[in-house]
Amino acid sequence: MSITLPKSRLLPCLLLSLSATTGLVDAASVLGLGKVFTANMTGNVVFLGFAAAGAPGFKVVPSVLALAAFMVGAWGAGHLARAHVERPLGRWLMWAAAIETGLLWIAALIALEIDVVAQAPTTGVMSVIALTGFAMGLRNATVRQLKVPDLTTTVLTLTITGIAADQVAGRSPNFLRRFGAVLSIFAGAAVGALLLIHGGLALPLALAGAVVLGATVAFLRDPAAAVPHKA
Repeated sequence: MSITLPKSRLLPCLLLSLSATTGLVDAASVLGLGKVFTANMTGNVVFLGFAAAGAPGFKVVPSVLALAAFMVGAWGAGHLARAHVERPLGRWLMWAAAIETGLLWIAALIALEIDVVAQAPTTGVMSVIALTGFAMGLRNATVRQLKVPDLTTTVLTLTITGIAADQVAGRSPNFLRRFGAVLSIFAGAAVGALLLIHGGLALPLALAGAVVLGATVAFLRDPAAAVPHKA
């Protein structure tokens, strides 16, 4: 399902902010949860392949759990979007943001008790994987329905391809937007890594939730947020 969007000045800003939280969440998952992606499923499938081949340091169960949680979150996002058809765009996005933020903050609370070096307790690690995977699946499916070019918030392969492949007379369409998406995820990953290394696993997750909620609340000021969206 896709939606018809009104023109919006703040929506790209919201999506760039969400892109930064992808870096935060993946920093937390890859560096703090034992080499598993919970935001980037392409990388997670690759890690799962490594684990299936018996490569040291990679495990099957965390990757499968992340994939399953992500898909359930995406399924939930579809139902949430359908429940908000003909209602204001901002209301739908606010519900999605509130759920995602809640899941990330619950994960951050659980992460306070996790020993990153020992990857213990196992139940805590698996719970954070499931919660963040669900949250990012919900977000990815929501953003997918917005269909804003070059701003998927979680995947950069096509964005980077477009920067190079669409060069016309020395100029690339949407270059600033594309570069902004790359820079946002890079910055989020760097900040997330620093927070995890110096402050613990909970910090990047807590910050990610705060950015999601704050950026979405800011978007509500945009006139487009009050316009009903249609399936």
